[in-house]
Amino acid sequence: MSVVTPVSGPKPPGGLLAEYQPPVGTFDELVDGGVIRPHWQQFASSLSEITAPELLERWEQARRVIRENGVTYNVHGDPAGMTRPWELDALPLLVQGSEWNKLSAGLTQRATLLNLILADLYGQQRLLAEGLLPPELVLAHPGFLRPCHGLSVPRSRYLYIYAGHLARDNSGNWMVMADRARGPTGAGYALENRIVISRMLPDVFRDAQVERLAKFFLTFRETLQAVAHAQDNPRIVLLTPGPASPTYFEDAYIARYLGFALVEGGDLTVRDDHVYLKTLGGLLKVDVILRRLRDEECDPLELRGDSLHGIPGLVHAARSGHVVLANALGCSVLESHALIPFLPTLARYFLREDLLLPSVRTWWCGDGESLQLVLDNLQELVIKPSFPGPGLSPIYGARLTKEQLSEWRAKIKCAPQNYVAQELVSGSTAPVWNNGVMGPSHVAVRTFAVAKGDSYEVMPGGLARVSTTPDALGESALGGQGSKDVWVLADSPVTPVTLLHPAGTPVVVQRSSNDLPSRVADNLYWLGRHVERAESSARILRSFITRYTSESGMHGPQSLGTLLHVLAELGQLRPEFMALPPSAQFAQLESELIAGVFDPKKTASIASMLSMLRRTAATVRDRISIDSWRILNRLGQEVLAQVKPDDVPLADVLSILNRLILDISAFSGMGTESMTRGPGWRFLDMGRRLERSLHGLILLKSTLAIPAAEEDSVFEALLEIADSSMTYRSRYLTTLQLPPLLDLLITDETNPRAIAFQLAALGSHVDALPRSASQLLLTSEQRIVLSALTDVRLSDVYALAEVEKDGHRRQLEALLARSADQLRALSDEITRHYLIHAGPSRQMNEIRPSGRLYFPDNDLSPS
Repeated sequence: MSVVTPVSGPKPPGGLLAEYQPPVGTFDELVDGGVIRPHWQQFASSLSEITAPELLERWEQARRVIRENGVTYNVHGDPAGMTRPWELDALPLLVQGSEWNKLSAGLTQRATLLNLILADLYGQQRLLAEGLLPPELVLAHPGFLRPCHGLSVPRSRYLYIYAGHLARDNSGNWMVMADRARGPTGAGYALENRIVISRMLPDVFRDAQVERLAKFFLTFRETLQAVAHAQDNPRIVLLTPGPASPTYFEDAYIARYLGFALVEGGDLTVRDDHVYLKTLGGLLKVDVILRRLRDEECDPLELRGDSLHGIPGLVHAARSGHVVLANALGCSVLESHALIPFLPTLARYFLREDLLLPSVRTWWCGDGESLQLVLDNLQELVIKPSFPGPGLSPIYGARLTKEQLSEWRAKIKCAPQNYVAQELVSGSTAPVWNNGVMGPSHVAVRTFAVAKGDSYEVMPGGLARVSTTPDALGESALGGQGSKDVWVLADSPVTPVTLLHPAGTPVVVQRSSNDLPSRVADNLYWLGRHVERAESSARILRSFITRYTSESGMHGPQSLGTLLHVLAELGQLRPEFMALPPSAQFAQLESELIAGVFDPKKTASIASMLSMLRRTAATVRDRISIDSWRILNRLGQEVLAQVKPDDVPLADVLSILNRLILDISAFSGMGTESMTRGPGWRFLDMGRRLERSLHGLILLKSTLAIPAAEEDSVFEALLEIADSSMTYRSRYLTTLQLPPLLDLLITDETNPRAIAFQLAALGSHVDALPRSASQLLLTSEQRIVLSALTDVRLSDVYALAEVEKDGHRRQLEALLARSADQLRALSDEITRHYLIHAGPSRQMNEIRPSGRLYFPDNDLSPS
């Protein structure tokens, strides 16, 4: 994490903070005139008891927790990659309780005012009629949604959660830099920061008497429950854009923490003006939607026609009053910078009081007097668009040449209503821990307010962003180069708060249910398939590389050739490679094997499988236990992290494959021992069983359908890949014969690697799937599984082992082919009946008055 290069100035005394040197001319959070500020002194004293090496060790452990927990954010369009690890500084930002109380009062007032503005703009529109707001600021704003005018909003509550982006001026006064109302992000990251830092500095945290964040989230949950139509057991869902969202981690994290179902647009449907969640057991009515989806993307029917994330008919359902949206649709109209200059007047109009918390000085160029001031002082101001949009970055006048200043003056004059100007606020500085060095960095804070009764409750903390330069902080929750936890200091010991229900509250006992969304079932099913595919491929590659690098005479050349053919069947070797003569194959074999492990461009490579596995796992993160997620997050990091795989020796590849198989086995063990036997576990296990069966059938066909000259080495390799060597030896000692091997790998229902075992497990799962009460006969899935299992059970392993005149084991070939066809048919039936509840999404591009097709932007930048 970078720090500001300090200018010579006073130093604070003592401990780890002794080397901290704040820059001159900027308000510093820690030091005032060379002396540590009073509210930092207890923290500095507690921190002084920790040595630099100890803090570094603790910090490395904290960073490991962040990595293991998969705390990330996605950077849309970032050439370095979609997912970045969350950066957190080891030192928190401390704020006095009395100072925070003033901030809370100002933010509560601001949220109340913004809610009243929304109620007017989508209601009577007195602000426009009385000239308090220029019509072009509202009607030209892309976030003003005309279909939402007159929408039914319970208790006139449009704004359930609000975020204010705060920074200090050089005098230390707080001001609001921006308002976020659409679906503000950052609260989940603030909570994760708190958990990590409080565990890293437990004694310091306890001694500092820090206000807890849990009460804020408890209030938020209670507010959403209170507005639901079903008061006894309201169904609240968190609507996310999906894994491509920059803050998908936070969506899943908040949903899990608050106990809400995490859903995407395809999980919901509108029927008879109500919103329903599509589950395996049928449709379940939704009462409240906590949305993280952009306003205009929520309904492709009435809003943005090309949205693939929305729910057709959602606006009409909200208009009918049958579902509550938090926040209400159309809130993004509040995020216009051009609205800021009008807020003092609107506060006096609605609240009969002045703003308690000032905004950064802002001038809307649509006003003639403001326009002239901006043009005269352009070199000292920051130019921003009146309405937010993609690719519209702030323009800093101080960085422009004379020619560029002239160009911008002309551009502003052409359409002054499209621009605002703001003064440059550098923000305060605070100490950051950077590779064992304490240094200053600019800081800004985002904090949150949630509706409570007729007012709002402000989070006693927030998300601080740090950067070497003030302009890099921006107004995004993800801006800057790192983050800090924000500690609000109480005057007395703080009472712990829990989101659990109070003791004595009656709870209805429940076990498994069929309310699993179809999309989640689909993703769990494919997660199981990807996990098993990666393990099976890794086992085959390990077996081949072990024999290829071994000098033991027991592994003859026959098993190498056979396994090479298996790898080609699975797509891990290129067809062109297999067409080469043996001498050329031998020369290129090592590079071909390494590509089969590390090359992400090869569909059948281990790296490609692991990438797909991790992407699928991310879509069901809220359904996976923390320990299981840590295993999945670690899974294959060695494979995916190889920058120059050609330099990796085969011996190291073998070690990487060994560790990968162990990690996959750990995940499978967590699923077996920790997941309740509900629909989620069944679909995950069905995916694994089906994929294991198909891989096993390919392996058996490629190795045994045509007898090899030296089959003992092939038999040994087969048993090793199927992890059944010990079982075979304990039953038959060292005698390797085909009939007992076929029994162990095909017809033995007690062997977890046998085809019969997989079919029996699939049969058990299929029998437990939900179905109509009127369905008395066997379902198509049950018939397929029963047929396949009966076929295997009736097989004679001695007959299967017989070689016919043409040199083939025809009965074995036929059984394997029939089984493969039946398993593919089973997969199709499961998908058709349980995993597809809607047709593919199609864009409906809007037609604008000009008659031209309008393709809206696809901005994924977080609010």
